[in-house]
Amino acid sequence: MKRGRAWTRREWLCGSAAAASVSLGRAAPPPAPAAPVAIARCHTYDQDLSGVLAAMFDQIGGLATLVRGKTVTIKLNLTGSPGLRYQGLSLGATHYVHPLLIGAVCHQLGLAGARRVRLVESCWASADPLEEYMLDSGWDVKALRSAAPLVEFENTNALGRGRRYSRLRVPSGGYLYPAYDLNHAFEDTDVFVSLAKLKNHATCGVTLSLKNCFGITPASIYGDDAGREEPNESPRSGRGSVFHRGSRPPSRSAPQELDPASPRQAGYRVPRIVADLVSARPIDLAIIDGVESVVGGEGPWIRGSKPVRPGVLVVGRNPVSTDAVATAVMGYDPAAGRDNPPFRNCDNTLKLAEAVGVGSADLSRIDVRGVSIKDALCDFEAHWKG
Repeated sequence: MKRGRAWTRREWLCGSAAAASVSLGRAAPPPAPAAPVAIARCHTYDQDLSGVLAAMFDQIGGLATLVRGKTVTIKLNLTGSPGLRYQGLSLGATHYVHPLLIGAVCHQLGLAGARRVRLVESCWASADPLEEYMLDSGWDVKALRSAAPLVEFENTNALGRGRRYSRLRVPSGGYLYPAYDLNHAFEDTDVFVSLAKLKNHATCGVTLSLKNCFGITPASIYGDDAGREEPNESPRSGRGSVFHRGSRPPSRSAPQELDPASPRQAGYRVPRIVADLVSARPIDLAIIDGVESVVGGEGPWIRGSKPVRPGVLVVGRNPVSTDAVATAVMGYDPAAGRDNPPFRNCDNTLKLAEAVGVGSADLSRIDVRGVSIKDALCDFEAHWKG
C-alpha cells in the first residue's frame, strides 16, 4: 500500500487476517453486492421529472415493493449556508439538490404507497427547523409538503423531535468509530434514501450518495462547538475539528475513536467516516441529481469551482454501485486510488465501502440500464480546467 506512511495496527491486522484466511484454505469473503443502476438524460428541471423518475425506478425493479405502507426518510444535500451562491444562481441550479426534483421524488413515493415521507438534513451551523432553512433558500415549502399524502421535515443537526439519540453500530467494527449517535430519524424509518448532487468534493474527490451521508451526523455531538460531556443542542458550527482534523473528540456521551493515533488528515479520515456511516445506516435507494451542478468542489466556498450542466439523473438500489456509475459519468475511474483524479489528496470512499461489503464499485459487475455511461458522459476535469 503506497500512501507514504506506515500501516496502522488495524490495517495490519486486517491484512494479516486476509492472508491467514488464504493460507488456512478458508473461503474468501463473497464479493460485495452489486445492483442495477439507471441513467437518464434530463437537461432541465422543467422537464417531466416525475415521469423520468418513474421510468428509472421501473428499470431498477420498481418502488412499490420497497416503500408501500412504509416510512421513507430522504437525506437531502443542502451543503453550506443558503447565503452562499454562485453568481446569483439559485442554489438548486448549482450545489443543492433541486427542490423540483425533491418534489418529484416525494410524488413518486406517494404514488408507490409510502405511508410517510420525511425530508431530513443536518442544516449548516443551525438546529432551527428545516422548513425555515428551506425558506431561506428560496424554496416553496408548501409545494414540497403537498407532493405526497404525508410529508414531514426534520433538521437532524441536533436532537430535533426525538427524545434521545439513536446509537447505530458499524457492523465491521468501524474504520474510525465503532458506532455513531444520530438523530432518531435515521433509526425510526423503514426505508432510507440518499438524494445527492453530482459534484466534486475538495476532501473526498466526489460527493455522491455515499458522501451525502456524512451530513447525517449531528453537529450537536460532532461539531466544533459540541458539548464536551453532553450534546450542545444549539450548534452553530461545522464538523471540522472532530471529523476532518481530529483535533478534539465528539461529546463524551457518544462512542469515541478506535485509534486516536491514526492519521489526523482529512483525506484519510472523512472517507473512512463515510464508509462507517453507510455501513451503520444502510442506504436503500440512491438518487443523484446531475441535471445542473458544479465542478471543482462542493460549493462556492471552494476556490475554482464553477457551475456545469451534466444533464443526467442516476438512480440505483446499491449506493456503491450507483456512485461507481455516477463517478464514471463524471469521466473518472471509480476504482482509482489516492493521488489519482478525482482522489487527489484522499482515499477512495467507494473502495473503502466496498471493502466492508456495502457494495461493488466494479463497473464490469454493474448492469447499467437506460442511457449508457458513454452517452451520459460529462467530463468534469475538462469542464473544471476549461
